[in-house]
Amino acid sequence: MFTRVECSSALPPGANVLDFEGSQVPFQSGDSVAAALLAAGVSPLRGSPVDESPRAPYCMMGVCFECLVEIDGKQNQQSCLTRARPGMIIRRQHGARTLG
Repeated sequence: MFTRVECSSALPPGANVLDFEGSQVPFQSGDSVAAALLAAGVSPLRGSPVDESPRAPYCMMGVCFECLVEIDGKQNQQSCLTRARPGMIIRRQHGARTLG
C-alpha cells in the first residue's frame, strides 16, 4: 500500500528505528509513527472497540482516530500526529483503552 521510493530491506548503520511489538521498524527523520508503520507494511494498527474489526490510519491528519496505538505504555495515542523517535515502543491497541 505505502512504500518509499528508495526502498531497501537492509537497515543502514545508525538508522532510526522504533520497536513495534518486538520488531524493529526503520523510519526517516520527520516521519509520523503512522507513516513509519505503513511504510514498513504494518496494518492493521488497532481493533475496533465494538467488535475488534481491523482498523488502520485513514486521514493522516488527526481527524478520524483510526490510527490509535499504544506508545511507550500510553494508550489512545494518535500515531499520525506523533513524530517517530528512536527507541519508541509501539503496540497495537485492542478495543477500548483501559480506564484507571
